[in-house]
Amino acid sequence: MRDERSNELPNLTALQVKNAGPGRHADGRGLYLLVRESGSRSWVFRCQVDGKRQDLGLGPVSKLSLAQARAEAATLRIRIQNGEPWRSEKTMTAETTPTFAAAARACHTAIKGGWSNQRHAASWLVSLEQHVFPVFGELPVHLVASPIVREALAPIWLKIPETARRILQRIGTVLDFAHIQGWRPDEVTLRSVARALPRQPVEDSHYAAMPYIEVPVLVATLHRLSATAGRDALLFTILNAVRSGETRLATWSEIDFEARTWTIPACRMKMKRQHIVPLSLAAVAILNRRHSIRATDDGLIFSNHGTRPLSDMTMSKVLRDLGHSKITVHGFRSSFTDWAAERTRTPKEIVDKALAHKLADRVEAAYRRTDFLDRRRNLMRAWATFAFSSLQSE
Repeated sequence: MRDERSNELPNLTALQVKNAGPGRHADGRGLYLLVRESGSRSWVFRCQVDGKRQDLGLGPVSKLSLAQARAEAATLRIRIQNGEPWRSEKTMTAETTPTFAAAARACHTAIKGGWSNQRHAASWLVSLEQHVFPVFGELPVHLVASPIVREALAPIWLKIPETARRILQRIGTVLDFAHIQGWRPDEVTLRSVARALPRQPVEDSHYAAMPYIEVPVLVATLHRLSATAGRDALLFTILNAVRSGETRLATWSEIDFEARTWTIPACRMKMKRQHIVPLSLAAVAILNRRHSIRATDDGLIFSNHGTRPLSDMTMSKVLRDLGHSKITVHGFRSSFTDWAAERTRTPKEIVDKALAHKLADRVEAAYRRTDFLDRRRNLMRAWATFAFSSLQSE
């Protein structure tokens, strides 16, 4: 072999790695490409441990790219400098550990069963596939460190800040999972990543809501549209001040026409507690219209087939088509709250109960057993009267 000093040229290129002749070729900071006479290529990391020179084999070039070798060398360098164990009981190499992408998919499969929101379960992995896998998805999971995570998040940190923060949290979850699985020798903290990125602007976390005074005009406009499932679902959601998912998944078995109530089971409520909605005559009229064209007696109310729910975007599209692209369906709960505060003398706890909010005070929650059904019925009747006031004045 050649004398290693003849090749002390730092920062190898991928082409040099591919074409370098026999010998030891320096990339810098202790990382070497070792090319044997047979043509085999592997990575070696030279360091000082307890005053003694050590040559650590990192793995063959066929399994470890230049970028991956640099990442592993950097990880080992930091561990040695910090006096940390630089080898685990089970030596981890590119051949014995999965890639970050494979580890992420395994992690997703292991934890998604505990999520009630399947849309979240799907988006959890998709966000990594779109923004992380192209950067270091093929890197062995034990080589993933803060610098490369920062590299992946930098392009989206200010562009889509909330998504970027969620992705950072998900990367941390994958790395914790990898440690538990024995794919990483130690736990990792990614706190330094956010500190090494620009400060994100403070965002308004409120859902975009229509001012309550404009709701009657919107309701009148909706009332004149053709009676589609999307339009009916939007009207029903506004009149009952519920979440869009509660409407989209509502079934006929939850409706008591005689008592004029809609009982939403705990499994579909955010707070996991059954919620009874007193229905105004306007809400019942929508149900009567849907009932006349129902596909089944126990299927979904707002569905043309009774089995396939509306997508989450269907009601939003109705608003967009009317020129309200910045208004969210969820925001009508805020419209209702503002109306109740400005136009009624309804106590806040009754309004909160209508919205199925959880009482912040645990002691108060423990003693307050009533659901204020009669008083909420009066409140929802008044809200429906206000919402349809533009039609009544014509």
